[in-house]
Amino acid sequence: MPQNLIKLSVGTESPETLRQWQEYMRQTYGRIYHTTRMTPKRRDEVIDGGSIYWVIKGAIRCRQRVIDLEEFTDEAGIKHCAIVLDDNLIETAAYPHRAFQGWRYLAADKTPPDAKTGGNSDALPEDMAMELRDLGLI
Repeated sequence: MPQNLIKLSVGTESPETLRQWQEYMRQTYGRIYHTTRMTPKRRDEVIDGGSIYWVIKGAIRCRQRVIDLEEFTDEAGIKHCAIVLDDNLIETAAYPHRAFQGWRYLAADKTPPDAKTGGNSDALPEDMAMELRDLGLI
């Protein structure tokens, strides 16, 4: 069963600004990755269909499939992990989440659904939906 990760996207304003940053990464380095200090121990489960869910401005807002986890040692001798990501950034329903450090495993029952596409005019504005979720009304 795939294992998901969750990570703050620090300095990102929206899924679109994350997409722009990652496009810069892809053009500069030929791929999209995020470097972190700790390597997930459940590697096989993560790369077997798992995603990284990005927290942006206090809510999970999008996800990407994790392609690989590559351990490396920097010039100072410190071990790191490059979380190699798929190019496709998938927006999700906004789901409030508090700030935290590093990455965490994310249980399948805590993952928000992918955002519906197709211009549903009945959908609530995102900020209103988040406020109603915070109040426990939806």
